[in-house]
Amino acid sequence: MDLYKILKVSAIGLSLLGIVFVLLILSDVLSGIDMILYNAYVVLFIIISSVLYFGLKNMFSDKSNLMTTLKMIGSFLGLFALCFIMASGEETLMREGKILSATSSKFIGAALFMFYSLIVIASGTMLFFGFKNRK
Repeated sequence: MDLYKILKVSAIGLSLLGIVFVLLILSDVLSGIDMILYNAYVVLFIIISSVLYFGLKNMFSDKSNLMTTLKMIGSFLGLFALCFIMASGEETLMREGKILSATSSKFIGAALFMFYSLIVIASGTMLFFGFKNRK
């Protein structure tokens, strides 16, 4: 049996187990939702590990696919470096009396600049290809 069939059968089994836990909680046999949370954690772990496994497997199986991925990661890191340089960091007093360090403030500012930059890039790309493919 290949890995896909194993994952498919385990996903169906965990889904049925989740349904059973919900029915037990609704019928007041179980008082807490601990079992549902444990089931959700197992499902989340299986999903994340299978996405990482198959993603890395497909990425490393083709050299051109690997180069494209590395270019995208490099441009993403380059954009973050540019946003980090643009951000200003200063110590800030917070409500609880704690102090936000200048470095943390700079990272928050860089993340906001990065978010705005990615919105502009995505919007520009959608507009460009929307007008380009227009008939």
